[in-house]
Amino acid sequence: MRRFLAALCALLGFAAPALALDKVTFGTNWRAEAEHGGFYQALADGTYRKYGLDVTILQGGPQSNNRLLLAAGRIDFDMGANMIQAFDSVAQDVPIVAVAAMFQKDPFILMSHPNAGYDHFSDLPKATAIVGNDALVTVYQWLKLTYGFSEDRVKLYTFNSAPFIADKASIQQGYVTSEPYAIAQQGGFTPNVFLAADFGYQSYSTMIETRRDLIEKNPDLVRRFVEASIIGWYHYLYGDNSKANALIRQDNPDITDAQLAYSIAALRKYGIVDSGDALKLGIGAITDARMKAFFAQMVAAKLFKPDLDYKKAYTLSFVDQGVGLDLRPKP
Repeated sequence: MRRFLAALCALLGFAAPALALDKVTFGTNWRAEAEHGGFYQALADGTYRKYGLDVTILQGGPQSNNRLLLAAGRIDFDMGANMIQAFDSVAQDVPIVAVAAMFQKDPFILMSHPNAGYDHFSDLPKATAIVGNDALVTVYQWLKLTYGFSEDRVKLYTFNSAPFIADKASIQQGYVTSEPYAIAQQGGFTPNVFLAADFGYQSYSTMIETRRDLIEKNPDLVRRFVEASIIGWYHYLYGDNSKANALIRQDNPDITDAQLAYSIAALRKYGIVDSGDALKLGIGAITDARMKAFFAQMVAAKLFKPDLDYKKAYTLSFVDQGVGLDLRPKP
């Protein structure tokens, strides 16, 4: 309809009036960082505007919960951390649906000291594990079931790495895009990094989520936001991301250029965004097979009951169309 009106005005000799943009608010799950880069890129380079969207990015943080704002109808989209959250929404009868998976690999890692007897993943269960509460009741339950980790060896991670740095017989959780950099800066050594996704943990991460009623009432708006965000991620990974990083630093003045550069390099190196099914289906890809496999993992780890209708947690309607594949550099 937009294109028709513009063409009609041109034929009649009128100047086409500026069409109103749809206002959209997208809430992230933490303070602005490279892990949000594709969304900031789509804002900075005008991709959202090209898709008829006036997007506001509402950054998260320790004192905010944008997922609750989404459920309450205060914002339009949010960034889900992983599929456990999405499955839990179904279990709690919260009408939130994942519409894209911007990270094909969950960035959760375990780190160990080099040359301390923990240089292989099979060594890690015998170490003291410094793990946060959220990880303990989610991914660590999978680690227990699959690799024999024990809660008897767990110490609480309070987002202070000093205990890990001081204890060579310990391992610590983190994200591949951030904690290894912090350890190198604070501890003066490069830790061993073990990405759980590379050892069979199948959760997607950095989901775009919205409410079921918005999908039903305005699927075109959902489609445009998802597709523009996908293109933003291609440009952020493979193009000029300087304007996006400037916006990130504007929202989060504490982040450094060095941290941003490290995180972007890690996103590329480990295939966090563009790997697996995304290589053929495009960034944001979701498949039923992957969802089924991950749900089975979580049932086995006793996080969910097997009769949960987990397919309500996501939809394939807005992804897997190859959007942006032409933007990936040719090998």
